[in-house]
Amino acid sequence: IDHIESISKVCQKYDIWLHIDGAYGGAGILAPSVRDLYKGIENADSFIVDPHKWLFAPYDCCCLVYRSPKNVYQTFSQHAEYLEGVDHSQSNPSDMAIHLSRRTRGLPLWYSLVTYGSKKYSEAVEKCIANAKKCAEAINQTDHLELVMEPTLSIVVFKRKGWELADYASWSSDLALEGKLLCIPSSINGEIILRLAFLNPNTDIDKAINIIVDTTK
Repeated sequence: IDHIESISKVCQKYDIWLHIDGAYGGAGILAPSVRDLYKGIENADSFIVDPHKWLFAPYDCCCLVYRSPKNVYQTFSQHAEYLEGVDHSQSNPSDMAIHLSRRTRGLPLWYSLVTYGSKKYSEAVEKCIANAKKCAEAINQTDHLELVMEPTLSIVVFKRKGWELADYASWSSDLALEGKLLCIPSSINGEIILRLAFLNPNTDIDKAINIIVDTTK
């Protein structure tokens, strides 16, 4: 997570639009244990979060929030004869982005929030963060795996000592096809690593750890 507070001060000084890309990580603000990492987000002009990534909503549900929609309407609203029936004097979602129409992708998220409340979301996010820490601790206790960095939120980055790209790809593909675990190879500064994201609070963390440790031996 970038140091939002200091960045926001620079943006305010030079009148720069501050947009926060929180597609995955934005949901972490719901967890009290890591909320301090988000200091300064209140100064953003806009921010985005994808509820389908860590807020348990259907795929393609996305939230884009503006501090003041005035500039947005000036930028994105469209006027044409075939749009004359649209009342641009009222708040209209079609004037807040390039595409004029979309299905109600946010409705499932709204229903879920109304049904369970924000506290349940906080508890779920905290559980995912705790699972990531537990997995990281287990990796540190092995001889054949190496933790690349301590998890900040719910992503665990690690590597298998001695493996090449083909080994990582084969291991990842086999577990995915078997429906056991989805852990995708990635890279940091050209080094192949494994990236595991805990997004479901109901994940059997002990089972996941056993799969990782045992199948990489």
